[in-house]
Amino acid sequence: MKLIIDANILMSALIAIKGKTYDLIFDDNIQLYAPEFLTIEIKKHEKEILAKTGLSKPDFELFLSLLRPRINFVSANKFKQLIPKAEKITPDINDTEYIALAIAMKCAIWSNDKKLKEQKTIKIYNTKELIQVKF
Repeated sequence: MKLIIDANILMSALIAIKGKTYDLIFDDNIQLYAPEFLTIEIKKHEKEILAKTGLSKPDFELFLSLLRPRINFVSANKFKQLIPKAEKITPDINDTEYIALAIAMKCAIWSNDKKLKEQKTIKIYNTKELIQVKF
């Protein structure tokens, strides 16, 4: 199954390393994709993540190094022509790149963002739904 992974999913995996989200990220039957900017987003919230998880900075870096090979980061150049269409679809401008990438790749998004689920063009799976579909 091909999915676009949202920042809130990665944050959940970082915060609860031993959980279903983490297990799904490392499931070989799921191919994960994300806009390149997601790496910037994770680094931007590094202090918050470290505070919530109790991870040390080296452990955080190690975890990110394990995550990176699991996610195919896609350059905005590959889907930038779809940004205007995505802007019309998304209920939150911050999710525009996820929507554009999902359109380009013709696949669903994995996100726990309730607002993102309000749009009806792109299929959105939250973690609970993905577990049901997957298992």
